[in-house]
Amino acid sequence: MALTFEQARQTVLSEVTPLGSAEQVAPLAAAGRVLAEAIPADRDYPPFARSARDGYAIRAADVPGELEIIGEIRAGEIFSRAIGPGQAAEIMTGAPLPPGADAVVMIEHTTREGNRVRIGRALRSGENFNPRGIEAGQGTTLLDPGRRLTPAEIGLLAMTGRERVLVYRQPRVAIVPTGDELVEAGQTPRDFEIRNSNAWSIAAQAVRAGAIPEILPIARDNYGDTRQRIERGFEADLLLLSGGVSAGKYDIVERVLADLGAVFFFDRVLIQPGQPVVFGKAREKFFFGLPGNPISTLITFELFARAAIDRLSGAPHSPLPLLRAKLACDFRHKPGLTRFLPARLSDDGSAIAPEKWHGSGDLAAVARANAFLVADADRESWRAGEDIRVMLK
Repeated sequence: MALTFEQARQTVLSEVTPLGSAEQVAPLAAAGRVLAEAIPADRDYPPFARSARDGYAIRAADVPGELEIIGEIRAGEIFSRAIGPGQAAEIMTGAPLPPGADAVVMIEHTTREGNRVRIGRALRSGENFNPRGIEAGQGTTLLDPGRRLTPAEIGLLAMTGRERVLVYRQPRVAIVPTGDELVEAGQTPRDFEIRNSNAWSIAAQAVRAGAIPEILPIARDNYGDTRQRIERGFEADLLLLSGGVSAGKYDIVERVLADLGAVFFFDRVLIQPGQPVVFGKAREKFFFGLPGNPISTLITFELFARAAIDRLSGAPHSPLPLLRAKLACDFRHKPGLTRFLPARLSDDGSAIAPEKWHGSGDLAAVARANAFLVADADRESWRAGEDIRVMLK
């Protein structure tokens, strides 16, 4: 059954469910993982009224005017005095606002002479400081379960004093490359052989997606060897096969899967490259049959397998990194399929140009590219300067 790539992604997201099991790890070990518990604020944030500027803590009602400086307040210190009428205290960014003060005037707007400071402008009460609890009140939820933990969230865990955090288990992904033409990456291929690059690129993509990859030995183009590798692959949480899913005489992956009781959700998607991609389930495990050409493998992983890993990892959503940019040149393609073509996105992200390439085996072109131009299936041509969709690499 052939689906559009949007339909195929939705099929993956609706079929795959989280693994469910979780473990306690240290915050640094949780980076990139999916949170399995809510994180509440252990106290008010900020825990005191905090100056947002270097300047002077004052009463707004006293300015404009000249004030007496009664002391200095640094971050990490307690100031024992209160600010009374006609008084000010020099204050540093991050320091606690003293009692009696209701504003901070920036040092750039003041003139100091001895223990007097002249302020020539009016201020409103509340300017240039953060009131206690404005960021979060004690007990409020700062992070919900299902959140993938980026550096900002790791910093928040440290801020709230968490030495351990509950995260969902990382999916184990088995990678089975197929084909008699393959040799391992460290071997010298004969003229009719190629090195097994797909398994390595898939493994790198799996790591980036938050999974733990395991590259299994190459499955040769015969039923017995292919079945042995696939059965071994079903010991993992997700099986990714590379090659053997087209309609050729020796493309036997689907036959082996069918004999293992597989249910196929789709076996063709209206995209290029990567049209003969397979998604299904057997022995309670999900699998993908990714096309064997390197760019097809890269594209279909990002569109479909990454979404499955997100769901297995406990993430409720799996956003596709699509944006829009203006074409740097005229572009046309044959409509009917959504095409993902190697491209160069400008440094500021505003313009995109197709990268010269020679088909879905041209891994060097993808290495030169930093994005994929996404040509819609129902449109034939674009002019330079028109918007077009872009998928980040």
